[in-house]
Amino acid sequence: MAHDVAVHPLFSPWGRFGLYSFYVDAPEPAIVDTGIAGSPAEGMAPALEAIGRRIEDVRWILLTHGHIDHVGGAHALWELTGRGAQVVIHEADAPMLRSRRAHVDEYRAGRGRYLRDPEGEARVAAATEAVISGELEPTRLVKGGETLSLGGDVTVSVHALPGHTPGSVAYAIDGQRSVFVGDAVQVHGAANGFPGYTDPSAYRAALRHLRDEVRPRRLYLGHPYRRADGTPYGVELDEAQAREAIDQSLAAEDRVAAAACRCLDAGLPHTDSPYSPFTGAAEELGYTGDPTLEPSPFFTSMHAYRTRGEHVRDKSTRAEPA
Repeated sequence: MAHDVAVHPLFSPWGRFGLYSFYVDAPEPAIVDTGIAGSPAEGMAPALEAIGRRIEDVRWILLTHGHIDHVGGAHALWELTGRGAQVVIHEADAPMLRSRRAHVDEYRAGRGRYLRDPEGEARVAAATEAVISGELEPTRLVKGGETLSLGGDVTVSVHALPGHTPGSVAYAIDGQRSVFVGDAVQVHGAANGFPGYTDPSAYRAALRHLRDEVRPRRLYLGHPYRRADGTPYGVELDEAQAREAIDQSLAAEDRVAAAACRCLDAGLPHTDSPYSPFTGAAEELGYTGDPTLEPSPFFTSMHAYRTRGEHVRDKSTRAEPA
């Protein structure tokens, strides 16, 4: 590759969150992640016009995972490209693109068990109608290990990074190690102040793969995730910041795991605490955020430790490789 391919962040506001997509200025242009229903027309199109690019020319829509704030605008963006863009997602998260109902089912199976909100399922269903622009069949399913050609000599490698969701992936621009990870690097959490993942063991392994094998020279995050002191990173990290963010993510998971496992070993009494039945873990971690605010990462992660038997695993699985 003669020169680096330019990357342009595309910001879309949404409640407490800043949603970020990224435009890859390749011969066959790509957009990584799509925000919510209004993001393509209201955020992406004007931003691209300002740099002399057209949303109609986008030929790849690369989705890092299936959460509502990353796939919600996919159908709208695909329509704006004249239905000419290829839509790529990991096969494990493809149901979240194909079906609004999959988001409701995810809620019911996980965090919804703990939120004690009789209207919770209805709220999630309403959100899927409001912020998902349409159900969409992906053009291409990936598993990790694929190489996508964006025209000319520009290629992108797909890396499976399960943990945050089963189908989380990174897209790395070959030759310059610019890596888009969506929410696969949680550090100490974003707006809710807590890291969220559905499989702790997979999350740890994915972080190590990203750090030791992919080795980002530039790392692009889906949100401004936070350091231990609460200060946010930006969404474009240089090599040193990327290493720091990954190491802090591993350290944060280790700390959360220790508290979760002690809580699980002690039993799960139901109390009036908003953190019930994981009150002990919240107290040990000093977590005072509101666990009811979506996406409720506290309960998502606690449920993952509970259902995956993390508290009875061999502690050697947590050790860093020599």
